[in-house]
Amino acid sequence: MDAAFLALLLIVAVALAFDYTNGFHDAANAIAVAVSTKALTPRVALALAAVMNLVGALISTKVAKTVGEGIIDAPRGSDGLKIVFAALIGAITWNLITWYFGLPSSSSHALIGGLVGAALAAVHSVKWMGIFDKVIIPMVLSPLVGFGLGYLFMLGILWTFRGANVSKANRGFRYAQIVSSGTMALGHGMQDAQKTMGIITLALFTAGEIDTFDVPFWVVLAAAAAISAGTYAGGFRIMRTMGRRIIQLTPAGGFSAQTVASGVMITTATVFAVPVSTTHITTTSIMGVGATRRLSAVRWGVAGNIVLAWIVTLPAAGAVAAVAFYLTDLVIG
Repeated sequence: MDAAFLALLLIVAVALAFDYTNGFHDAANAIAVAVSTKALTPRVALALAAVMNLVGALISTKVAKTVGEGIIDAPRGSDGLKIVFAALIGAITWNLITWYFGLPSSSSHALIGGLVGAALAAVHSVKWMGIFDKVIIPMVLSPLVGFGLGYLFMLGILWTFRGANVSKANRGFRYAQIVSSGTMALGHGMQDAQKTMGIITLALFTAGEIDTFDVPFWVVLAAAAAISAGTYAGGFRIMRTMGRRIIQLTPAGGFSAQTVASGVMITTATVFAVPVSTTHITTTSIMGVGATRRLSAVRWGVAGNIVLAWIVTLPAAGAVAAVAFYLTDLVIG
């Protein structure tokens, strides 16, 4: 077993570790709202999210190809493997930092920032137009769409059920949240698990193990299993931020936020094949729903801290990945 193959095995293992951290880091996206409104208990919600993450990860590989082919021109051979390894170290490090502080940052953008930082450190080309089209524009637009649709959808719910009995309506929306939590987790699997598939396939391609960028089925299964396991492990620190600290949602509000967020995630994965942040979309959908009461109902200070985490994710993960590349290059040569 030569050194190059051992390096490839290490990268696959690190990529699956990232996928696992992505699961517990972003588990809150699918279940925090349902738990905060008492539609589901935390463990039941986590089990539902884990299963639906698995299903979503098996549906498509469009986003995986965007991440693997559309961000950098990774060279074949040892340099390409070092870039992929350093990108993963940058993404995992930033995931753990933001998880520790309970900030729902984007694992997707941490991975993309890691790829860019490692490629720049290695003096290899970055597909800046691809990043602008597939990362920057969706990063700006998807939160705005989440906020706007969350606001409008909640207004529609309020108008439709304006004469309903409150306790009966709340009970009905709690049941409806079981479905919306499932679709949230489905969209999460269609988005975030695919990013790990893309990075593993990129490693296989740079190592010469595959000749075309087609995601092997074993990669799909491994990534799906890792993110599901991570999701079931839970993300309770971030769950508190998403479910309660931004705004205390009603069952109707929770259903509205989850329905909008899952719709945006599934559409962007299947129609546009762009790697959007499930965290961005979920958070702004919650804010849009909250704004229907009054703007002051949203805790904008907490929201501001979250937005700050979004802004610094790409450069921060990129900087860590660049350092990781330099260190890897120094040790391995």
